[in-house]
Amino acid sequence: MASTPKLASSVSQKGLEHSHQKAGLLNQPISVWAVFFASIIAFMGIGLVNPILRELSVQLKATPSEVTLLFTSYNVVMAFAMLITGTVSSRLSQKWTLLTGIGIIAIVSAFGGFANNIWTLVGLRGVWGLGNALFVATSLAAIVSLSKSGTAKAIILYEAAVGIGISVGPLLGGSLGSITWRAPFFGVAILMAVAFIILIVLMPKSSSVNVGTAATVKVGKPKTSILDPFRAMKHRSLLTLGIVAALYNIGFFTIMAYAPFVMGVDPKGMGYVFLGWGLLLAITSVFTAPKLQEWFGTIKAMVMMLFLFVLDLALMGIFTSTQWVVIAAVICAGAILGNSNTLITTAVMNASPVEKSTASASYSFLRFIGAAISPYMAGKLAEIFNPHVPFFVGAGFVLLSVVFIWFNMKHIRHVDTAESGH
Repeated sequence: MASTPKLASSVSQKGLEHSHQKAGLLNQPISVWAVFFASIIAFMGIGLVNPILRELSVQLKATPSEVTLLFTSYNVVMAFAMLITGTVSSRLSQKWTLLTGIGIIAIVSAFGGFANNIWTLVGLRGVWGLGNALFVATSLAAIVSLSKSGTAKAIILYEAAVGIGISVGPLLGGSLGSITWRAPFFGVAILMAVAFIILIVLMPKSSSVNVGTAATVKVGKPKTSILDPFRAMKHRSLLTLGIVAALYNIGFFTIMAYAPFVMGVDPKGMGYVFLGWGLLLAITSVFTAPKLQEWFGTIKAMVMMLFLFVLDLALMGIFTSTQWVVIAAVICAGAILGNSNTLITTAVMNASPVEKSTASASYSFLRFIGAAISPYMAGKLAEIFNPHVPFFVGAGFVLLSVVFIWFNMKHIRHVDTAESGH
């Protein structure tokens, strides 16, 4: 009896997806562009702080591992906050969840500019993680649900926003950081205020109306339970991809949080390095990831990119003392990560029958656990052993993700069929 509405919903979903599969990537409602530009600004906020990590270590007399706690506290809170994003969003609406997240980031980053010790900043970054969790999980679900062009193209648009924000943010952060380490924090506060205005003006009051995709939230839908993300993990496909993302993110944040300490460049120079990194990330997430999916299928393409990432991290581990090699490897990693981000996110969104916002919350919880472990672990490994070890350990975890995919292939093989069905 219970399977009938599910079947009807499935048929309806496929019909709607089919009717919009030819819609262009750029043919979107104004509300999608509002979330898109707000996402760029939000991810600029993350990158703004990256170039000043070494400067923070010097100015606040903190060890590299203590400075990496800025990422750890942020990602720990973000991981657990992801579990409540669906519940909050179902009660506040997507628009007000996004606005709440942006408001928290704006206030916390402004206070960060006045901080006088590393532990105050670590605490503030934890609260920042709460704001970012509310924004990130909801922005992905919002773009998917409001888009006219189907899930795959909506995810590409979202990853493009991530790439643009991450690429431009460090350059702005490096420029501001060359004046004072406090300036990037004030810069984030201003950018978040701009994002807040964009959303409050351009995004509709509620996304619970039919705007043309199967991912739309229907009027009268029951409120999401806080237990839903845990229930979603019963789907082996979603759990598998979430664990893969957690292992992958250990490598990702080894570059984000630890590589700046061994590159030996000033904040502005760091900004240019991560500008190149982010540009490649943005370009590949939009243009090459879909081609890789088309040529090899999502899972095979994902494995290829993860293996290339292993090699890239290993190269940094071997040539840690050679500045130009580390810089080149960081920039090249942008291309690998851009492809990987889009491929993994697309796979997750097609892996299980659960609602996309719930799937996003479950997946994000798992991947940010990996992101939380990596920064402090990398800093400590460097202090205990030597600067080469964090890169080799990061490469080992990413290689483990490839092995994990191989052992669980039967649970995720259907992802390519689901994608081609769109």
